[in-house]
Amino acid sequence: MHQIIPILDKIAFLSFVVATMFGTGLKLTVQQIWQPLRDIRLVVLSLLTNFILVPLFVYLLLQVVPLTEPVKDGLIIMALASGPPALPKLAQIVKGNLAFSTGLMMMLMFGTVFYMPIVLPLVLQGVEVNSWDIAKPLIVMMLTPLGIGLLIKAKYEDVALNLQTITFKISNFGLLLGLGVRLIVHFSEIIVLLKTGVIFVCAIFIIFSFTVGYLLGGPGIDTQRVLGVGTAQRNFAAALLIGTSNFDDPNVISVIMVTSLLMMVSVLILGKNLPELDQGQSAEIEQVEVS
Repeated sequence: MHQIIPILDKIAFLSFVVATMFGTGLKLTVQQIWQPLRDIRLVVLSLLTNFILVPLFVYLLLQVVPLTEPVKDGLIIMALASGPPALPKLAQIVKGNLAFSTGLMMMLMFGTVFYMPIVLPLVLQGVEVNSWDIAKPLIVMMLTPLGIGLLIKAKYEDVALNLQTITFKISNFGLLLGLGVRLIVHFSEIIVLLKTGVIFVCAIFIIFSFTVGYLLGGPGIDTQRVLGVGTAQRNFAAALLIGTSNFDDPNVISVIMVTSLLMMVSVLILGKNLPELDQGQSAEIEQVEVS
């Protein structure tokens, strides 16, 4: 049983990320992804939120809250890792702008590749980060299926339309399987973090990240929702890669895993409680994406 669970976790993660990115490419064009990023104000605020405000807030929070060093290390790594692979899926869940979510995700991912190797060693002594080690899995698992999907959409639109249903089901399967497996595997760790109060620090981390992203993600509510969840859900893949390659203490990995899990669950709950965009805004969003 212990050997099967890690395999299921890998299958869930790969199917979720690859299917989500491939399915996103099947729905959009390069122009639609690029269009929201032409808003210089929104791009600057997105970078400011993810690479300055959230890391600074978490760093200052950890200076006043008494936590063990491994827990602090895990939270700092999560704070510095931006560009969640799940962002296009999260955008669908919270009824946000899919094109902006894809462009934002790629922008933040590439930013993280260059940002973390510079900043993380300054904050945590003894940590070594290689940019290519972060970039390689992102390119293979995310940019490649996205590019294939965009190519199919551009050349064979009917085929792309038929494949969307399949990729949507595979993506949902990977998401639900991954959440289920990680809840089972890390249930005892969640209880420990709950008893020690660490989970409340994680909650503050998540609430602040979503709030600042939402407030700075305007003027459209569809982009506010995307920047909100895109800031609250950090880049788990990059954080886990750094945590496993630099730290022997299992508590560092536990904090990264549990924080990522809490972020995903929070977004799922949030998505069900957000009202639908009104018809006027929806029509405007469609018009922007089609142009």
